[in-house]
Amino acid sequence: MTREAADGLLARVWAELGRDAAELEVLAPLPEVPLPARLDVSSLAAASVAAATAAAWADVAGPGSLRLDGPRIATAFQSERVARFDGAAPAVWSPLSGFRRARDGWVRTHGNYPHHAAALRRVLGVDEQADAAAIDAAVARRSAAELAEAVTGAGGMCVVVAAEDLRADHELRRRPLIEISRLGDAAPAPDPSPVPELPLGGIRVVDLTRVIAGPVATRTLALLGADVLRIDPPAPAELEWQHLEGGPGKRSALLDVRTAAGAADLEDLLAGADAVVLGYRPAALARLGLDPAALAERHPGLVIGQLSAWGFGDRAGERGGFDSLVQASSGIALLEGEPDAPGALPAQALDHASGYLLAAAITTLLRRRVAPGGTWLARLSLRRTAAELLGLPRSAEPRPTGLDDAARDSHAVTLSGQTGAQRIAAPAIASPSGPVEWSRAPHRWGADRPSWAV
Repeated sequence: MTREAADGLLARVWAELGRDAAELEVLAPLPEVPLPARLDVSSLAAASVAAATAAAWADVAGPGSLRLDGPRIATAFQSERVARFDGAAPAVWSPLSGFRRARDGWVRTHGNYPHHAAALRRVLGVDEQADAAAIDAAVARRSAAELAEAVTGAGGMCVVVAAEDLRADHELRRRPLIEISRLGDAAPAPDPSPVPELPLGGIRVVDLTRVIAGPVATRTLALLGADVLRIDPPAPAELEWQHLEGGPGKRSALLDVRTAAGAADLEDLLAGADAVVLGYRPAALARLGLDPAALAERHPGLVIGQLSAWGFGDRAGERGGFDSLVQASSGIALLEGEPDAPGALPAQALDHASGYLLAAAITTLLRRRVAPGGTWLARLSLRRTAAELLGLPRSAEPRPTGLDDAARDSHAVTLSGQTGAQRIAAPAIASPSGPVEWSRAPHRWGADRPSWAV
């Protein structure tokens, strides 16, 4: 990490949030985050966690009282490496997820979800018993671009591993990393008067997210005291380990919003909410009447946070995606690889950083709805975060030295929950009194009623 890069990124994020630069004096010097890479992942991680931390406590913390821990941040960004559920490590990657050599280049596939794996197998013409060699052989017979288009068209996930596009990244960096906009007028909301230890106490958040980035944002809001209720459709089911790892402090309920009854129940929840976080494809949300403009019209005063893999234009809004695919498509995979094969960052850093930045934005906007009021939107995309990382300093060889298993394990906590013992990474953010801890274990997927706690 270069201190100048981390401080500069944090200062720009703070300005995009419309906050006073003097508030950042509550932070002690940002730590080195041991995530070894050629790109400056350390600065991205430190700045994003610092933004979420300062947004929570800037008005009550003393100068230099918010001290972040670099190894703790690194462990949180690599949280899947310490996760254990009833003593078992999760199977993080499906055999159908990874880099594969096509006839004229490389592709990255993603088959963690069964429906994506099934689409990939259909296009490749292989059955469920096909081993890695058979899958590799089927990919090798296709051109990279043709295969990616065919898999995407079939409802699967596959991208061409591409070189860095300097012009595209430059254009992306001309736009804000966090897009903040006022969607409409609303009377100032009542101040929930939280206690300093729980700056979001009394706040209600509807969580319409999956995978990593959105759950990182919403579990951070829960850590700060918000009542966060995650709503999922009954199908497809979320990967159990992924739901638990992203779920501490939150409740979980199921609603099919494609039915009249489910849509009405969600509307009731939104009517009582202070914020909603959206993580599904923008185009899919629009078809359900859950795009920001429609939500703002029906629920003035709501704070809306939105994440997307590729962006928010018409074409980008139709595409699904994951951190690993954005890394591959944006040039990161080739920069982090070797001459004979692409590589990856040491963490799903685009996801995690975007999650913490969105938490910082929502925390800021929740206070803005108290004074001066209004309906607010904060948006981030993984592709825009990738461009930010590509614009930071880089080195010829990976830096710094990473954590070993024992060091990561020292920053994990075990919680007793509905599904037994759950070991997950400790929170990355800090408070004026020191590190913070999860308030309660993750709930089983769909275990709660779709209603607000009394």
